[in-house]
Amino acid sequence: MFRKILVANRSEIAVRILRACREMGITSATVYSDVDRDALHVRYADEAYYVGPSPARESYLNIERIIETAKKAGCEAIHPGYGFLAENAEFAARCQEEGIVFIGPPKEAIVAMGSKTVARRTARAAGAPVIPGTLEPLSDEEIVTKAREIGYPVMLKAVSGGGGKGMRLVENESEMASAIRMARSEAKSAFNDDSLYLEKYIENPRHVEMQILVDKEGRGVYLGERECSIQRRHQKVIEESPSVLMTEGLRREMGEVALKVARAAGYYSAGTVEFLMDANRRFYFLEVNTRLQVEHPVTEMVTGVDIVKEMIRIAAGGDLSISQDDVQMRGHAIECRIYAEDPFNNFLPSPGTIIGMRLPDGPGVRVDRGVFEGAVVPMEYDPIIGKLIVWGRDRVEAVERARRALSEFVIKGIKTTIPFHVRVMENPLFLSGDFDTTFIDTVFKKMEGERVPRLMDIALGTVAVHKYLEDVAPKTASPVQVHAESPWRLYGRKLQLRTGLW
Repeated sequence: MFRKILVANRSEIAVRILRACREMGITSATVYSDVDRDALHVRYADEAYYVGPSPARESYLNIERIIETAKKAGCEAIHPGYGFLAENAEFAARCQEEGIVFIGPPKEAIVAMGSKTVARRTARAAGAPVIPGTLEPLSDEEIVTKAREIGYPVMLKAVSGGGGKGMRLVENESEMASAIRMARSEAKSAFNDDSLYLEKYIENPRHVEMQILVDKEGRGVYLGERECSIQRRHQKVIEESPSVLMTEGLRREMGEVALKVARAAGYYSAGTVEFLMDANRRFYFLEVNTRLQVEHPVTEMVTGVDIVKEMIRIAAGGDLSISQDDVQMRGHAIECRIYAEDPFNNFLPSPGTIIGMRLPDGPGVRVDRGVFEGAVVPMEYDPIIGKLIVWGRDRVEAVERARRALSEFVIKGIKTTIPFHVRVMENPLFLSGDFDTTFIDTVFKKMEGERVPRLMDIALGTVAVHKYLEDVAPKTASPVQVHAESPWRLYGRKLQLRTGLW
């Protein structure tokens, strides 16, 4: 096992990895920029090293400086977290050249899965169902021709894409020229590669992903799925496990496909194979995220498996600590990403100083955070400041617990997405499980300036779940449990007595 690891990241994910190191008895070091001198991850690590000015390209993305720091600190391995250098094949290669272990997949797998067209070809060769589309980068003229063949609507996607960058939905040919121009510009800016390919657009899809772990000998397990359909700008904001759509047979099929794709790419470490699912529960390969996911705690809550520790063991050459038969999914978990953004103003960033903070706690509540009272949330980086993760015996209890925890979660001095999550947890469509990736654009399209009384939202939510549990759930394969005296029914009676809403 490693004696010392450098965590080359910041904020909540750095703290999460540092905690795993401490539990494993591994000395930890981390890095920081000018604006992060007093950050929580700097305070928590055993050692912290300055790596440059605030702009990420001069600090957290400076490969040579990160390598130099790891050597100076005497670290045997580097964990990149997510974002920054986590999926950078050049960084993985430089680590190998310098005799430092990269805690993640081999550079060859990062290259193969980092190119969306190569990933599609690999997945198809492994027998995974792939969305109809192209397997090679296209010129502007070829895009127009192929779109006619596939049939509108189509999705333009960046070959080197991720996080929704360089992606455009095109409804008809009249929109294509401007869509190509904008997608290429965005892809060039984000990835220094403006190559595009084309996919058929799946109408009203669900986004479901499968968490996998594979060791260096090719032994692998899947840890169940995560439902990630609540998205804005193609980025996830709420995740849960299990998905209300899932059955045991479908989970097994998706998990086995995910492991086949990983092995075909020579993959090891933790990874996520993402799928789109249509209204008929047909699933299609989307991409592979060759890193630790933001939403990994959801899986940890329902399986009890510490994914970060498994990544470290695998990187050190160890075997997986579990087999597929050991994987048991218990209960239901939901994650709400807390961003420093104003949800009532088009989710604009809200940097500044946190002048007050109160964290939720109690049974089944976990908060992964990168801030504290008095901390400065900088403008230079991704605005995620923490994650609320809750667990319940079933989805009903998990939602109820999320609502309770959100009501306790207070951050003052900046705008956050906490009010947005409150609204989602009270929305009838979300509560019933009847939603897809268009949820935010359609349900919350007029959210800016909306001020619906919260009691009425609660009432609507109570009615929706009550009706779903009695009328819908018994007729589906959903894992939602039906209770004769559900918390929702009891809560609804209390609300009726207090407010006279019925």
